[in-house]
Amino acid sequence: MYVVESKAGAIGCMILSLCCLGSWPAILTLLERRGRLPQHTFLDFTTANLLAAIVIAFSLGEIGKSTFRTPDFTTQLPQDNWPSVLLAVAGGVLLSVGNLATQYAFAFVGLSVTEVITASITVVIGTTLNYFLDDKINKAEILFPGVGCFLIAVFLGAAVHASNAADVKAKLKSLPSEYKDGTEDFYSSIKNGEDNPEKEKTDVESQEKQAGKAKAGTAGFFVELENNRAIKFLLH
Repeated sequence: MYVVESKAGAIGCMILSLCCLGSWPAILTLLERRGRLPQHTFLDFTTANLLAAIVIAFSLGEIGKSTFRTPDFTTQLPQDNWPSVLLAVAGGVLLSVGNLATQYAFAFVGLSVTEVITASITVVIGTTLNYFLDDKINKAEILFPGVGCFLIAVFLGAAVHASNAADVKAKLKSLPSEYKDGTEDFYSSIKNGEDNPEKEKTDVESQEKQAGKAKAGTAGFFVELENNRAIKFLLH
């Protein structure tokens, strides 16, 4: 089994994981804004996770000579350690429920707030539990001030969301004067949770979307975005 033994290799893995961690929430948010339902995206997400785990297990997990301290993947499969297996399954279930809930949170409160709060809570809970599980081998006076910074990030993220929501609300008030003729009917149909009346009502993920012409950040842009999204709530 391949094991990272150098500090440089460990730092490289951390940087790679941070890049992946910072990109997947934005991709999931983009999919929902393009009309992909979160539950369908979640099926794609879990399927990709399963396939990636299988490939990694039978590639990196089989590299090198199997030893007592670093057994390969197939050697570990027949181990009689059901408590650990069930604990891993429980962790996977909690992770899956959390990821699915996070996708809906992206739609309702935005990426900036959701990711900051979920990441901060993960760090706070995970760091605290690991501190006690490791018999307090780390220095609390160094560890927990860093945890406090994540708590501060939660409040800053909430403030940013409140500011953005107020900005969008103010811009939407100017919608009738900003849009073309017939905008009010279009606006009303979206406000009532309906699709664009000029489009054929088909499945939200398969219908053809008209290219948005409104400038980003304007009221028209938010209306077009809302009409394309899988979860509509902004104009209600």
